[in-house]
Amino acid sequence: MNESTFQMKLSELVKEIGTLPASQRKRLEMLAEETKQRHVDLKKSVSTLQDSLDYLRLSIKYLLFDLEATRRENSYLRKMLDENNK
Repeated sequence: MNESTFQMKLSELVKEIGTLPASQRKRLEMLAEETKQRHVDLKKSVSTLQDSLDYLRLSIKYLLFDLEATRRENSYLRKMLDENNK
Protein backbone atom coordinates (compact mmCIF):
# COMPACT_ATOMS: atom_id res chain seq x y z
CA MET A 1 0.00 0.00 0.00
CA ASN A 2 1.44 3.34 -0.99
CA GLU A 3 1.23 6.58 0.98
CA SER A 4 -1.72 8.09 -0.86
CA THR A 5 -3.78 4.89 -0.54
CA PHE A 6 -3.02 4.70 3.17
CA GLN A 7 -4.02 8.34 3.73
CA MET A 8 -7.21 7.87 1.70
CA LYS A 9 -8.22 4.73 3.62
CA LEU A 10 -7.45 6.39 6.96
CA SER A 11 -9.57 9.41 6.00
CA GLU A 12 -12.42 7.11 5.04
CA LEU A 13 -12.10 5.33 8.37
CA VAL A 14 -12.17 8.61 10.30
CA LYS A 15 -15.31 9.67 8.38
CA GLU A 16 -16.98 6.35 9.20
CA ILE A 17 -15.99 6.71 12.85
CA GLY A 18 -17.61 10.17 12.84
CA THR A 19 -20.97 8.59 12.09
CA LEU A 20 -20.88 6.34 15.17
CA PRO A 21 -22.51 7.16 18.50
CA ALA A 22 -20.38 9.33 20.79
CA SER A 23 -19.78 6.50 23.26
CA GLN A 24 -18.02 4.40 20.60
CA ARG A 25 -16.56 7.26 18.59
CA LYS A 26 -14.06 8.61 21.13
CA ARG A 27 -12.15 5.34 21.55
CA LEU A 28 -12.03 4.64 17.80
CA GLU A 29 -10.93 8.20 17.02
CA MET A 30 -8.11 7.78 19.51
CA LEU A 31 -7.07 4.49 17.87
CA ALA A 32 -7.16 6.08 14.42
CA GLU A 33 -4.97 8.95 15.63
CA GLU A 34 -2.51 6.48 17.18
CA THR A 35 -2.40 4.60 13.89
CA LYS A 36 -1.69 7.81 12.02
CA GLN A 37 1.11 8.73 14.45
CA ARG A 38 2.65 5.27 14.26
CA HIS A 39 2.61 5.50 10.48
CA VAL A 40 4.45 8.83 10.64
CA ASP A 41 6.97 7.37 13.10
CA LEU A 42 7.46 4.33 10.91
CA LYS A 43 8.07 6.49 7.84
CA LYS A 44 10.62 8.51 9.79
CA SER A 45 12.38 5.34 10.95
CA VAL A 46 12.49 3.93 7.44
CA SER A 47 13.89 7.19 6.12
CA THR A 48 16.58 7.24 8.81
CA LEU A 49 17.43 3.62 8.07
CA GLN A 50 17.68 4.37 4.35
CA ASP A 51 20.02 7.29 5.04
CA SER A 52 22.17 5.05 7.24
CA LEU A 53 22.33 2.40 4.53
CA ASP A 54 23.30 5.00 1.94
CA TYR A 55 26.08 6.24 4.21
CA LEU A 56 27.25 2.66 4.81
CA ARG A 57 27.35 1.97 1.06
CA LEU A 58 29.40 5.11 0.47
CA SER A 59 31.78 4.24 3.31
CA ILE A 60 32.29 0.75 1.88
CA LYS A 61 33.09 2.22 -1.55
CA TYR A 62 35.71 4.50 0.00
CA LEU A 63 37.18 1.60 1.98
CA LEU A 64 37.39 -0.58 -1.14
CA PHE A 65 39.05 2.25 -3.05
CA ASP A 66 41.56 2.70 -0.22
CA LEU A 67 42.22 -1.05 -0.06
CA GLU A 68 42.93 -1.23 -3.79
CA ALA A 69 45.24 1.79 -3.58
CA THR A 70 47.08 0.21 -0.64
CA ARG A 71 47.46 -3.05 -2.57
CA ARG A 72 48.87 -1.21 -5.60
CA GLU A 73 51.30 0.70 -3.40
CA ASN A 74 52.32 -2.49 -1.62
CA SER A 75 52.94 -4.25 -4.93
CA TYR A 76 54.96 -1.32 -6.25
CA LEU A 77 57.09 -1.12 -3.09
CA ARG A 78 57.73 -4.90 -3.09
CA LYS A 79 58.83 -4.63 -6.71
CA MET A 80 61.21 -1.79 -5.78
CA LEU A 81 62.63 -3.83 -2.89
CA ASP A 82 63.15 -6.87 -5.11
CA GLU A 83 64.97 -4.75 -7.68
CA ASN A 84 67.20 -3.18 -4.99
CA ASN A 85 68.08 -6.57 -3.49
CA LYS A 86 69.30 -7.94 -6.86
